[in-house]
Amino acid sequence: MSPIENAPPPSPETPPPSAPPLPPEAVEALYARLAAALPEPRSELDYINPYTLLVAVVLSAQATDKGVNKATAALFPVADTPDKMLALGEDGLKAHIRTIGLFNSKAKNVIALSKALVEQHGGQVPADRDALEALPGVGRKTANVVLNVAFGMPTIAVDTHIFRVANRTGLAPGRTVGAVEDALEGVTPDAYRRHAHHWLILHGRYVCKARKPGCAGCGIADLCGWPDKPVAAGAP
Repeated sequence: MSPIENAPPPSPETPPPSAPPLPPEAVEALYARLAAALPEPRSELDYINPYTLLVAVVLSAQATDKGVNKATAALFPVADTPDKMLALGEDGLKAHIRTIGLFNSKAKNVIALSKALVEQHGGQVPADRDALEALPGVGRKTANVVLNVAFGMPTIAVDTHIFRVANRTGLAPGRTVGAVEDALEGVTPDAYRRHAHHWLILHGRYVCKARKPGCAGCGIADLCGWPDKPVAAGAP
């Protein structure tokens, strides 16, 4: 598993501020409102195919989607397959991604995983968790994103934003990323599992932010169990 990807969420979210677990009816209502507000959520990472999605997710560890997209705008037109990435080489890749944090180790991983895809999977990204996690630089979170976005599987990848939202609201409290993922798998109704990852990450990115949460304009504030909400809000 990738040491970059699996670094613990940064302070002050370790340990996370947690609310008591929400009752099932509140969980259902929370997802229903997020779904109504954004019926077809999409990844904010730019990609062309499953391979470029995999590369983009690997590059996004401890980096912003905006920063990754800026770098891959020139990279993917010339390296949208493992063979083309290998032809570009590690130095050529570094020239494209040097604006991204940890670009040296990420370039090494991308070249190594591209080689593994060619040698072990015929140049195709496998739709299998174990096979994905066996690739250099790919951990559970990256595998979950690829399985969900590229192959439509109802996986839930827990990043810092989802870790925060799950704990703050009481949707799926847990002291570790793994515990939160297990809790989300247990409480998320089947009807919402396909897009749960995107609804929660976007809510954490733009509304339930770490330092200045937008509770006053939050569509699920009345369902949220966080006792330290800056503003008490009613139902939308």
